[in-house]
Amino acid sequence: MVQKFALGAAVVVGIGLFGEFARPLSAHHAFAAEFDAAKPVKFEKATVTRMDWVNPHCWIYIDVPTADGKVEKWAIEAGTPNVLFRRGFTKQALLPGTVIVVDGYRAKDGSLRANGRDLTLPDGTTLFLGSSGTGAPDEKRPQ
Repeated sequence: MVQKFALGAAVVVGIGLFGEFARPLSAHHAFAAEFDAAKPVKFEKATVTRMDWVNPHCWIYIDVPTADGKVEKWAIEAGTPNVLFRRGFTKQALLPGTVIVVDGYRAKDGSLRANGRDLTLPDGTTLFLGSSGTGAPDEKRPQ
């Protein structure tokens, strides 16, 4: 009886631990699952409202002026914090109020989200935002 109880408890604990480890993996997705490489977007004069340095992807939140004078609030997915840091990003590079140019690929669901490709800072420096190995269009632009 005690052995059956111990075995049952071990199974329940094992399933619980598997669920905890599986959850972060399910949050990471392939580019094509959410974004459409055939729908590029480019935002000029976008104003950074905040940047979240979180795994598995950083997020840049921007206000984008529209032709009719309104402002759309977009969320731009970028690579991991470690990848962005190695490419030259710092937490001070994109402070709220920084005006940037950003291009990428629109979300398939039509929401105001995009997977970022390139970001141009006010001084003209361009940084690659994309994450490698997720099925996103290649980091190198075609010639």
